Amino acid sequence: MIIKDADVFTQDNCFVRTDVVVKDGKFAAISDMTEGAGEVIKADGLYMIPGLVDIHFHGCKGADMCDGTREALDVIAAYEASVGVTSICPATMTIPKDELVKVMKNAGEYSYNGGAHIVGINMEGPFISPSKKGAQAADNIMHCDYEYFCKLQEAANGLIKLVDIAPEEPGAMEFIDKVKDNVVVSLAHTASDYDTAKEAIERGASHATHLYNAMPPLNHRNPGVIGAVRDSGKCHAELICDGVHIHPSVIRATFAMFGAERMILISDSMRATGLDDGEYTLGGQPVSVKGNLATLHDGTIAGSATNLMDCMRYVVKKAGLSLETAVMCAASNPAKEIGIFDEAGSIAVGKRADFVLLDKELNIVGVYIDGKEIIC
Repeated sequence: MIIKDADVFTQDNCFVRTDVVVKDGKFAAISDMTEGAGEVIKADGLYMIPGLVDIHFHGCKGADMCDGTREALDVIAAYEASVGVTSICPATMTIPKDELVKVMKNAGEYSYNGGAHIVGINMEGPFISPSKKGAQAADNIMHCDYEYFCKLQEAANGLIKLVDIAPEEPGAMEFIDKVKDNVVVSLAHTASDYDTAKEAIERGASHATHLYNAMPPLNHRNPGVIGAVRDSGKCHAELICDGVHIHPSVIRATFAMFGAERMILISDSMRATGLDDGEYTLGGQPVSVKGNLATLHDGTIAGSATNLMDCMRYVVKKAGLSLETAVMCAASNPAKEIGIFDEAGSIAVGKRADFVLLDKELNIVGVYIDGKEIIC
């Protein structure tokens, strides 16, 4: 297969007008000298970007990671693929301990059945702060427990790629010491001050979950987690750019403070994504959805009802970021963060041929996974 005359997003994070050859489900060549390589897809006037990589979302189309069923993962993988998200790392919630083990086991035993590739698990809770629980269930919050984490990782067949913690809670620092070489440790749902967050980063935490949300605000006398993450120079940060969680001005300011290389776009979507407004659940708690806004009945924002492709469009059209920056933060950066950049996150020879064709208004023209077009 040849994708002909596309504006291709390269590993240099820029667009180049060229051809791409796909063979046996992989990118085989990137060149304008590609005659005789089979089926030709005329892509003149189209962007060709890598399939997006969402490393923090909970569900969509009525299904949730914590449903703990194969059918739920099938629904999630199919929907995400349909919107150009081809690699997914769904997140768990703060649910009862035995239930969480079952959820991890379900994901660990899941066999690919089409749609997006499940490339990891984001363990969001239960090692968080009760005071910054957000939409997490307070009854199931617990202190960091290394033995329990190992049990979960074993059940998941090693699929947990990120684990979220509140560094100010008892045992958190020691937990970082034990797991930092095997999983990405993320600061999340935390009331931490600057010094505590700084120590956590120095000990091995390297990620911040949905920056600004479920943590103290950035204050000129008390910079908190946000200030510590910025000052680290190495800690990466997620942003939910759905038009609800973060104002466009703050998106621009954050990219200016951190630099695009450290930013990761996420959707944090819940099961209502892709469905009509109504009543749903997240982590066992009732959620009301109206448009892009999802809230618990007490008004707490509960994830989003937006997919990552729409978040990428939002930062371009509403926040004024370049498309090059948006694609890097929605594909390349998250792939690097969870250690799958050798197989996904960019268009490069030898990588899985997961890509999306977009028109100049950023509408999806086609989605391809393993070199095969899927029906959106």
